[in-house]
Amino acid sequence: MTIALSAPTARVDFARMWRDAPTFTGLALLLALALIPLYAAMALDPRLFQGDSPWLKPIKFHIALSIYLATLAFFARYMSDKARQSRLWQVFSAIIAAAILYEIIWVAAAASLNTASHFNADSAAWIIAYAVAGLGAVTLTSGSLGVGIAVARNRSHGLAPALHLSIWLGLILTFALTLIVAGYLSSNNGHFVGTSTRQLAILGWSRDAGDLRVGHFLATHAMHGLPLIGLIGVRLPPSTGRAIVLAAAAGYTALVLGTFVQALMGQPFLGWLG
Repeated sequence: MTIALSAPTARVDFARMWRDAPTFTGLALLLALALIPLYAAMALDPRLFQGDSPWLKPIKFHIALSIYLATLAFFARYMSDKARQSRLWQVFSAIIAAAILYEIIWVAAAASLNTASHFNADSAAWIIAYAVAGLGAVTLTSGSLGVGIAVARNRSHGLAPALHLSIWLGLILTFALTLIVAGYLSSNNGHFVGTSTRQLAILGWSRDAGDLRVGHFLATHAMHGLPLIGLIGVRLPPSTGRAIVLAAAAGYTALVLGTFVQALMGQPFLGWLG
């Protein structure tokens, strides 16, 4: 099955994703299918934790990580054949998958016990589990760094310069920006800076306090946002397209860091909504 995007060089080919990155593709599919029992658990389990179903967090993790893995699997086609067929790539993929499996098991275990996975200091076991999860989070995020570097080094990718630049730069920015924002978030003992009493629908971001999750969300999606700019750049002269991608990367970085600083100051994102 193939779904064509707006540029002839970018196609969502699921068979090729499986061939180029079977570990990432298979795990993405597994996480997506696991949403079925998770939604069933949320429907059948009447318990609440901090006002929500304890199964809501595992569901969010499964959705986010399946998208992340599918994105890495898609962009793996722009690595060189030698890189994809190497033992290093196989070991690297296995390490990323192991880190992700730990994260989802940890979050699901907390949900089953109706307790917190993050910032849980109720016992030494949960403190250790959270510390290991922090290491796992850095490890799994390094997947975007590894794929980004491999794409950047491939000179036979067949892409327009602007699109090639946007893909590897977006992947590397995802790692770098997430490391900054999520690294601070994990040591802050909570998402909020200040007291939050109102949240935005669906996303849950605070409307009356600083919320570190905003910058975290934007950072993790640099790998999606920047390539969209690259798709625009392919319609322009190469030098112009690359300049637009670089400007967009600078602007996106400023946006992530701006929302991060805004949260640190205790100011809500989209506070003008009231």
